[in-house]
Amino acid sequence: MELKKMRDMTEVELNTELSKMKKELFNLRFQHATGQLENPVQMRELRRNIARVKTIIREKELAKVQG
Repeated sequence: MELKKMRDMTEVELNTELSKMKKELFNLRFQHATGQLENPVQMRELRRNIARVKTIIREKELAKVQG
């Protein structure tokens, strides 16, 4: 997902997306453990996207507090 698209999302949408990403990461970890994961790079990309979403959520929280 593009960073610009993430920044345009509301906090509710971001939290929903974060939840979906965490479920997907769990599934990828399970596939990796059972030897069914074909592209392990997906896990790294997904972890980074989760971090991006969390960062944007935090930025929005700080923007609310500041004013």
